[in-house]
Amino acid sequence: MGDRTTYPHLAHKENVIQRDLHGTVAFELGSAILRGDYAPGATLPREADLMERFDVSRTVLREALRTLTSKGLVESRPKVGTRVRSREAWNLLDADVLDWYARVAPPLAFALKLQEMREMIEPYAAQLAAGAHDEASFADLADAHTAMTDARNVDEWVRADLRFHLAVLAACRNELLVPLGTLIERTLEGQLRVNAKRADVFNAALPDHTKVFDAIARRDALTAREAMAALLRLTRERIEG
Repeated sequence: MGDRTTYPHLAHKENVIQRDLHGTVAFELGSAILRGDYAPGATLPREADLMERFDVSRTVLREALRTLTSKGLVESRPKVGTRVRSREAWNLLDADVLDWYARVAPPLAFALKLQEMREMIEPYAAQLAAGAHDEASFADLADAHTAMTDARNVDEWVRADLRFHLAVLAACRNELLVPLGTLIERTLEGQLRVNAKRADVFNAALPDHTKVFDAIARRDALTAREAMAALLRLTRERIEG
């Protein structure tokens, strides 16, 4: 029988499976912590119990726990075990943690927290975009706006709407804002879909987006900021309604 040196593809396959397993365990345990199944300060079950629960090896379990440690959710102490850290230590701006949290948090509460974040960032981003956009970034924004105008159903609208808001962040030409857009992309798409379905028609907010777009095109920074703030007020009304 050949070993992994003779058949290197077997080692590759095993590594892929191991990564999938530890990712699944990290997701399940992380979601349980974020959901409140394990309160801050609580000690997680013993390794042996977790290995049995998830039907994984000690190696896989420890890799999953290392992942959760790196995200601020847990910490390991000698003779104590693995404990859940305080909520203040959780890295909710980690893409995985934010995605897990969006799945288990009360929907309205999470939507409002995401909305607060958008209200703090996007109006000023629109103002920056009006003054800083270059030909390439404005072309991306224009393409997104055209896609919104041409959208024939909710799915097409949501994809275009998401592209529009990410394009505004990119048009600021501030490299620190682009990762922020990528970070909230998955959770923002869900919010945009809910808002589109709650409106009288899926593209009811098109005129409000057009005001933002036109102001950025004219390099009218103040109007761009005000238009984005007005658009987000409408979004909040739909969330709360």
